[in-house]
Amino acid sequence: MRCGAKCFLVEIELKGEKQMKSVTARTPVDARKTIRSEYGKETVILSVTEEKK
Repeated sequence: MRCGAKCFLVEIELKGEKQMKSVTARTPVDARKTIRSEYGKETVILSVTEEKK
């Protein structure tokens, strides 16, 4: 975990199903990059929100 990292909830559409994934990243852009590198560029990202505690 890097300095300044937060938890983000990313809602994606994968194979016609909506899923929520938790990602640790510094910014929403980094969270999107993490999801795309893990699931592929064709994955549709619906929303990225910071997880509140």
